Amino acid sequence: MALYDAATQNTSSRNARQYTDLDLFFGKKSSNSDIQDITDVKAVKRSIRNLVLLNHYEKPFHPEIASGVRDMLFELMTPITAQILARKIEDVINNFEPRARLVGVTAIPNLDKNAYEVSIEFYVVNTPTELVDLSVMLERLR
Repeated sequence: MALYDAATQNTSSRNARQYTDLDLFFGKKSSNSDIQDITDVKAVKRSIRNLVLLNHYEKPFHPEIASGVRDMLFELMTPITAQILARKIEDVINNFEPRARLVGVTAIPNLDKNAYEVSIEFYVVNTPTELVDLSVMLERLR
């Protein structure tokens, strides 16, 4: 689901600046053997998804960049835990993703799957008229 959400492109001609990132799936361009790049909405979505899934000490030389979500997945599934999880995601996006203006984060516990369905709504700074919704399923794995 997160891969599908990150696959949309921004085709707006009003952009003053275009955000580009490397494609972490390392797909090759058809014209040459260079790595594809991703732009605008797709780049910001992929960056937010990576920030949410990042744990402490996984980013070299920057142990402070992490959401701490994995720690919360092993707590009891209660509405309070879902609120704390949403707050941690809000904090990491507000602190480390300047290209996104966060609107809201909702975390809904799914007791049958033992997972949280997280919906992140934000505006990309270049396109403030387009509300972007990113859905991520967070589940614990052993």
